[in-house]
Amino acid sequence: MRFRFGDNKLQELYTNETGAEHDEHSAGTGFCRVMAMIQRVPDSRDFYQFTALHEEKLSGDRAGQHAFRLSKSWRLIIRIEQDDKGQEIVVIAIVDYLP
Repeated sequence: MRFRFGDNKLQELYTNETGAEHDEHSAGTGFCRVMAMIQRVPDSRDFYQFTALHEEKLSGDRAGQHAFRLSKSWRLIIRIEQDDKGQEIVVIAIVDYLP
């Protein structure tokens, strides 16, 4: 599936594997795993076959966005956009979901 980054730091993490200060190793490792899954699927409906993603639709301030689990506390926030070429994932942020 096509994807792009809404944040330069995430682009750098993806291309150079640098900037993974989030949760030391677990968020960076989870990020690489989830990005590999995103690349493999032809359509966003295929995410449901990957139960390890723990994909969830978000609401409130993040309505229209989805979260994929990177580790126990870290989530990758994405948005799915549609254009004349099909679906594209916009990778928005890595956020800490534990209080």
